[in-house]
Amino acid sequence: MRNIRSMPISGRTGALRSLLVITAASLTLAGCGGGSMFGGGSPSSGGGSPSMTDRFTQLFSGKSTEVGAPQSPQTDENDLTCPSVSIRPGASTYAVGAAGKPAVGNDLAFQATITRTARSCDLNAGQISVKIGIQGRVIVGPAGAPAAVDVPLRVAVVQEGVTPKTIATKVFQTNVQIGSETSVPFSLVGEDLVYPVPTGTAGDSYIFYIGFDPQALKSQAPARKRR
Repeated sequence: MRNIRSMPISGRTGALRSLLVITAASLTLAGCGGGSMFGGGSPSSGGGSPSMTDRFTQLFSGKSTEVGAPQSPQTDENDLTCPSVSIRPGASTYAVGAAGKPAVGNDLAFQATITRTARSCDLNAGQISVKIGIQGRVIVGPAGAPAAVDVPLRVAVVQEGVTPKTIATKVFQTNVQIGSETSVPFSLVGEDLVYPVPTGTAGDSYIFYIGFDPQALKSQAPARKRR
């Protein structure tokens, strides 16, 4: 197996208010987290243990890119490209409200955002196998979040053009332990996303889209307020 080099991709009340102000703009744009924007598929567990951060660092040599930072595809000596990563429009945040309530204002239970990404590509028998690293943060809202939350993320390989074409897609899910915190980081490494090596220069128009996809969750228990 030959590796296509990894690329960088990119008082309680007072503290809570500051954290929510930072994410208010993105919440307004994202509404309640959006729907399934990438197509179907069942979720795979990405894990939520502290060791995932170490695994993220090991797989991507500590290199990642902050969301919004410029990046470009990485091409090896044989012109095989590991596409760049972009956040899917409308799927950059995942907001959940209290039971039966919209995820706005005092009814916001929690909101998750993506902060950094990384990726690597391996070539094997005409197939490209992808590892996508995603780091983010869950911020507890005024309504209070449960002790643990499931965060669903979808990765899609898309060929851009006049009519964009989805080449492959996969859902990953990580469980984030909130405990008594108001802001908790999470780290996920999505694997086993495979697609055929593109022919000619088609790979130049490929891109990895990532985003939250709450409709991909098989089930979600009603959120209970943390006391």
